[in-house]
Amino acid sequence: MNANRLRAGCAIVITVIALDALAQSKPIAYPAKGQSAQKQQSDDGACYSWAKSNTGIDPATASAAPPPQGGPAVGGGERVGGAARGAAGGAVIGAITGDAGKGAAIGATAGTMAGGARARQNKRAQEANAQAQSQGAMSTYYRAWSACMQGRGYTIQ
Repeated sequence: MNANRLRAGCAIVITVIALDALAQSKPIAYPAKGQSAQKQQSDDGACYSWAKSNTGIDPATASAAPPPQGGPAVGGGERVGGAARGAAGGAVIGAITGDAGKGAAIGATAGTMAGGARARQNKRAQEANAQAQSQGAMSTYYRAWSACMQGRGYTIQ
């Protein structure tokens, strides 16, 4: 039941992040003073450069997700630690029942599985944090870009 709650919580977090990402798309600029499409394109480029230099955020790189971690190293520490704790606990329980070695083996297996679950949970939390930071950076950039475009006579939505 605890795993179901964790899955439901993760699903909610992912849904909120996805909806927020949609809301963070580039604002729309309307030429309120009759600017031509060519002028709007020129102003957009100038405001891109201005917002980038004033915020230090390049939307081309800020919106790119960091590469996912993979391979055998992911969760290695959590799994090893879980195995060690499980083996120690299993040995104690096994000693009570008369077979410390068997108890340690069972405990190590259970601890490895628990450590793997902890590693996956930590990875999801790190990915959600990276996504939130990227969205915050994009929000800052778009506020600056919007201010520049408004200063040039555009209505921003």
